[in-house]
Amino acid sequence: MITLLIIHQAQQKDVCSQRKLFDAYGKILHRTARRYLPDNNKVEDAVSNAIFIMLEKMGRCQFESVGAFESWIKRVVVNECLAIIKKEKPFKMLEDQETESYFLDEIVIENLTADRIMEVIAGLPVGYRTVFNLFEIEGYSHSEISEMLGIRLGTSKSQLSKAKVMLQKRIIDLDPSYEKRRLVL
Repeated sequence: MITLLIIHQAQQKDVCSQRKLFDAYGKILHRTARRYLPDNNKVEDAVSNAIFIMLEKMGRCQFESVGAFESWIKRVVVNECLAIIKKEKPFKMLEDQETESYFLDEIVIENLTADRIMEVIAGLPVGYRTVFNLFEIEGYSHSEISEMLGIRLGTSKSQLSKAKVMLQKRIIDLDPSYEKRRLVL
């Protein structure tokens, strides 16, 4: 278990404490990066950069709680992921696409696992996935997202809305008998 003492020792360049932080947060950072980057090599790059930043810059920070440290390191890895995404040419916000409402049957939801949900999210177009992760999972506001990504506030909101519709449809598509039940309703 990570304590504030371990964090403070790591800030003083104590190698043993730094190793404890790496062991405790390496997988968490990897999972966070995986939500943004589908390519394993890019995930590794983002996590490596985040850990390097953590070890190099944490000494200048003042953490008053373990939670504050955890928030900081997650923000670092998210920023590293966003930097990688911004470097790529395919990072585009999708324009209006046909949207419709879908009804999710409880049977479909009951059969979903966390891993399967993450796979569906990872399959979203990069713009949808990025805004969805930042808003729904990380808890950033639309104004923060627009600033982070260099997009308009309305674009952030529309990308989130479209991401949710696409997620609904893709989750429904996981259930092959959905169309038959839908026709009966």
